[in-house]
Amino acid sequence: MASGSADLAIGAGGLDVAAAMGGAPFYLPCPKVVGVKLTGSLPPWVSGKDVILEMLRRLTVKGGIGKIFEYFGPGLASLDAPSRATITNMGAELGATTSLFPADEVTRSFMRAQQREADFLPLTADDNADYDEVIELNLSDLAPLVAQPHMPDRVVPVSDLAGLKVDQVCVGSCTNSSYRDVHMVAEILKRNHVAPGVTMTLSPGSKQVLAMMSADGSLAEVVRAGVRILESGCGPCIGMGQAPGTGWVSLRTFNRNFEGRCGTKEAGVYLLSPEVAAVSAIRGELTDPREFGEYPHIEYPDTFLIDDRDLIPPLPPEESTKVEIVRGPNIVPLKPQEPLPDELRGKVLLKVGDDITTDHIMPAGARVLPYRSNIPKISEFVYDGVDAEFPARAKAEGGGFIVGGTNYGQGSSREHAGLAPAYLGIRAKLVKGFARIHRANLINFGIVPLMFAEPSDYDSVDQGDELLIENIREQLKGGHDITVKNLTQNTTIAAKHDLSARDVEIILAGGKLNYVRKQQG
Repeated sequence: MASGSADLAIGAGGLDVAAAMGGAPFYLPCPKVVGVKLTGSLPPWVSGKDVILEMLRRLTVKGGIGKIFEYFGPGLASLDAPSRATITNMGAELGATTSLFPADEVTRSFMRAQQREADFLPLTADDNADYDEVIELNLSDLAPLVAQPHMPDRVVPVSDLAGLKVDQVCVGSCTNSSYRDVHMVAEILKRNHVAPGVTMTLSPGSKQVLAMMSADGSLAEVVRAGVRILESGCGPCIGMGQAPGTGWVSLRTFNRNFEGRCGTKEAGVYLLSPEVAAVSAIRGELTDPREFGEYPHIEYPDTFLIDDRDLIPPLPPEESTKVEIVRGPNIVPLKPQEPLPDELRGKVLLKVGDDITTDHIMPAGARVLPYRSNIPKISEFVYDGVDAEFPARAKAEGGGFIVGGTNYGQGSSREHAGLAPAYLGIRAKLVKGFARIHRANLINFGIVPLMFAEPSDYDSVDQGDELLIENIREQLKGGHDITVKNLTQNTTIAAKHDLSARDVEIILAGGKLNYVRKQQG
């Protein structure tokens, strides 16, 4: 709900968060601010999910890199708080630094129901706010939309794919699991049942949502309709259970549908709204919900159920020093990276294309996540779905380089996508362009994020080529131009970086852990 209620919530890697919790500043380049002017109002059977899918259709997964999207205009009044949260949550799929809605009367009403009206502070843009760019979006013109496999920006109207046979429907995740969303599904499923041959799950977004579903009878309604109730969490979104069968069509209200993320590389995952998901589950095929009948009206309670007894408050400083950290056999302490050497030399261990995600680099799922705190073990899965031989090759060569295309490292803030390659000896990546958080994670773990000065030079490098960067420390300190020699092709590649002086110091130190230790003496 953060960005949906005027909090500037910006994603970050775990090490950056840990350092900030310890008192260190959080740095990032100042992004541009794009104003999204909303007019009109959402038609029946169209929801906040369709707003962000339309943004992705227009701008693609690269369209928000280096930008904040601030929503304003008369159309705001038709978007309730959960719809705004859905839009800002999936703003990450645009590559955006963050998205932002004002704190207005809609926000006040939501906080009043959460018994937090005293915390409300009105925050809106000035009437004469100056944006770097303005996008206009008429909500009245929107229709139910769906993102096709295997990227959130492959968006078309649901009507274009109507009739597609469906095998699985999953509602929930961080994006569409609010009180509003699960009750919309329950209302649609009343006096209906999930179609034969379709398996459907629902993951409530929180203990509060689950408890309220149980109290008002909607939980019994969805169970009666043939829906399996899962725990509140990522679950199917990252392949932790509910991996679809080979070749299945899986409709999901989630935020990402990258190839293999669901746990089955050969499945097709489609992203859509709870309305489309529920109606399609009943019909057994992808269905435009506008054909279904009258649009359900969701009545919000005056007061949400508040029970925070299971939350553990932070300990006072004098008590926190007494806490013992217990490490089981699968928790292996992280070894700090060595300082950057004067010369980087090694083979191109892997060459990949555009829009490589952190799921490609460091897969999630039931096979991998049990080793999340065991870096030596989890490193055996780096690029597993792209080239299963990569980890062994990296170990045999003692490290090397990775070459990639544009928007490299999009998706999750998963720091293991920087940490595990660093463990395998990767000290530099040479690509056409980086996604923001992955670039920051590379810096934090001592990997040099380099870009082709001329993107066409990407074609001049092959997997297996031996590269050499001489005097890398002095080159980084001396400017933004880096000379890379391709010893195999007997050519020279002009590379560049956009590192700040502080970023350079972190990389020279071998990563942020070493840098922070040095700063603290």
